Amino acid sequence: MTPLLEIKNLMTVFDTVQGRIKAVDGVSLTIDSGETLGIVGESGCGKTMLSLSIMRLVPANGKIIQGEILFSGQDLLKLPEEQMRVRRGSEISMIFQEPMTSLNPVFRVGEQIAEAVRLHQNLPAKQAMELSVEMLREVGIADPQKRSRDYPHNLSGGMRQRVMIAMAMSCHPKLLLADEPTTALDVTIQAQILDLISSLKRKNNMAVVLITHDLGVIAQAAEKVAVMYAGKIVETSAVAEIFSDPLHPYTQGLLESMPAACVESGQKGDYLKTIPGSVPGLYDFIEGCRFHDRCSYAFEKCSRREPPFLEVKSGHFVSCWKNNAQDH
Repeated sequence: MTPLLEIKNLMTVFDTVQGRIKAVDGVSLTIDSGETLGIVGESGCGKTMLSLSIMRLVPANGKIIQGEILFSGQDLLKLPEEQMRVRRGSEISMIFQEPMTSLNPVFRVGEQIAEAVRLHQNLPAKQAMELSVEMLREVGIADPQKRSRDYPHNLSGGMRQRVMIAMAMSCHPKLLLADEPTTALDVTIQAQILDLISSLKRKNNMAVVLITHDLGVIAQAAEKVAVMYAGKIVETSAVAEIFSDPLHPYTQGLLESMPAACVESGQKGDYLKTIPGSVPGLYDFIEGCRFHDRCSYAFEKCSRREPPFLEVKSGHFVSCWKNNAQDH
């Protein structure tokens, strides 16, 4: 079966006065209809830039210089901008990271949803507004008729996030990109938002790319996970496999740094584990494995050669010399 979305060797760069930055460096991923793929990693790993590359919304000083983004078998990178604009919103939608800055503060929320509907479905204004109210109802906002007349600042963070979801879902897309959809929300609201996205996914047989730094979110909402570090995918697997048998030292570090892992160790007064060091700077050139200077398993080869991305178990891929014993 042809995947709904297939990314092949994608590279997105920024040319600056200090040099070229590879924000997304040779990424390859697939996702099927009705599936949720979680992309996890620390801030600065390239997760958001990957989603913007899929949407062809890379900032003006950046460009995609390599690879393919196949959506239903068609390469989005080869589409004229007019055709891509039609795809964007109608077939591929995105929930941006910060709803307060993504929503226009001077327009009522119902008008903003209706604008997306008019643009992509060519409906008259009255019908588009009726549909926007219906979408607010579908995402669980009480008294949607009244709320449609509110401005973003009148709504709580959780309600603004629901408005963003209503806007993204208004044209029933085949693929939803959700960039940190639960950031800055309390735990109860986080769970409600994730449940809402999962419910809409099942109802519409929609694929979801869920971008987050929180492995707890991945565990709750995704079927597959891709771990991203310094612009590259370093491990992919089914979610259960990642939690039961993480292979890349970076993935292991992320799991060990979760508060639950510290609690489960059973030692009162345990400190929360951390990964030493930090993500490489955008201008840093690292030879070999990009994680080697933070890795407790690193040996001499790790600093010289970049490890290949190999399938070490069925459906479980990793880029790490430690898991490629014949090459030690």
